[in-house]
Amino acid sequence: MTWVPTGLRARLVITFLLVAVTASAMVAGLGYQLVRRELLDRAERAAVADVRDTLSTITLPVGASDVVWPSDSTVTDDDLAGLVNALSGPGRSVIMTYGDLQHTSPGGRFTMNDVPDQLRWQSGRRLVYQRLRIENQPWLLVATQIQRVNQSGAQRATGLTAYVFVSLAEEEGVLFRLRTALAQAGGITLTIALTVALVSARRVLLPVRRLGVAARALGAGELHVRLPVRGKDELAELTATFNETAAALEHTVSELRTLESLSRRFVADVSHELRTPLTAMTAVTDMLTEDAARLPDDAGEAMLIVVREIDRLRVLVEHLIEISRFDSGAAVLRQERVDVGDCLADSLEMRGWADQVKLTMPVGLMFSLDPRRFDVIVANLVGNALQHGSPPVQVQARVDRQGLEVTVRDHGKGIPEQALPHVFDRFFKAGSDRARSVGSGLGLAIAKANAELHNGTITAERREPGTLFRLRIPRS
Repeated sequence: MTWVPTGLRARLVITFLLVAVTASAMVAGLGYQLVRRELLDRAERAAVADVRDTLSTITLPVGASDVVWPSDSTVTDDDLAGLVNALSGPGRSVIMTYGDLQHTSPGGRFTMNDVPDQLRWQSGRRLVYQRLRIENQPWLLVATQIQRVNQSGAQRATGLTAYVFVSLAEEEGVLFRLRTALAQAGGITLTIALTVALVSARRVLLPVRRLGVAARALGAGELHVRLPVRGKDELAELTATFNETAAALEHTVSELRTLESLSRRFVADVSHELRTPLTAMTAVTDMLTEDAARLPDDAGEAMLIVVREIDRLRVLVEHLIEISRFDSGAAVLRQERVDVGDCLADSLEMRGWADQVKLTMPVGLMFSLDPRRFDVIVANLVGNALQHGSPPVQVQARVDRQGLEVTVRDHGKGIPEQALPHVFDRFFKAGSDRARSVGSGLGLAIAKANAELHNGTITAERREPGTLFRLRIPRS
């Protein structure tokens, strides 16, 4: 089956993939957020607890979130250095401030400019912490103010503040590896989902494809085609419905073909039966035509009308017999190599049209065709031009690489544009004047049937003025 972006198979695969990708993304995203929050919360708790524990080894705790300085002596730079060294460690950087004094870890990379103003204000009241991203690296900043306790146990602020920067690079690495693993798992899931989607779409659409093939075969005339019904799902019901429809269609078409065959046989039989009385009537009309001039005016006019209608009936019967041969498949093509110019000239001369038609063609134009059927085509086209068109009527013939081309053109008012597609239909007459004409309405249909018997075509084209009929017969 051809892959069409808007086809049913594509929509099934895309829908399946969207559902799979959406579900995978939701599960992976939710899981990643839970792991990330738990991992960072644990890192924060561990860092805060470590800062508290470190300060508790050199101070006396007096509250849940504060530490105290148990000396009444003045804080010196050495005291700051001691606190910095106690709080420093791998992945840590410390800033200790006391008034104008400031001490940082050896090789410290941070300054007070890296401390948010809100955190400075909050650190004077309790131990606080905040996650920061400095120079595209994750850090946890823990800040607390150390208090002083006198001999009586009273506590007061000392202005001693510690800022501890704890690196979260390890946790960031864990999260990065987790994201990579989730992305790889998502890729694997997408691949599996795509494979499953293609296989599922193929299994789902296989009955649909079979239905399509069967429908095309049914449209091509293979009315016996049926499909096996498998399962009890909707597709099985659709297949069963198709089989029932195909069976009903085969039965209906069979009845129609039978009726059509009977109708064709009836027309052929009636036409043949009419031939005998028409032959006798034609012989009688020849004698009556000679006597019509000696009869009274009314009787003579009536006699001429009878003769004319008998002649029209004879042409109609001949055309019906010819049509019945084509319908029954009894028409046979007997091709021979002939001089096209001679065939055209003989056809015109035999009907007395030679002086009414201008014939143009090369001398010695040879082609392989059935002379009798070619004569029928030419007679119908030229007769139509003479009867319904206006002079001059021109007939031209030539042979090219594709085959023989014969054109017949008149210079009348032409066939109406809306009637051109129907001029070769049986019993079709364009315009009210043609409806009253003596023609049978079968001449152009017979001409087209004879052309198609040669594997050729006839087309009608409107010209200014007149109409041009173009006959093309391919090389054998």
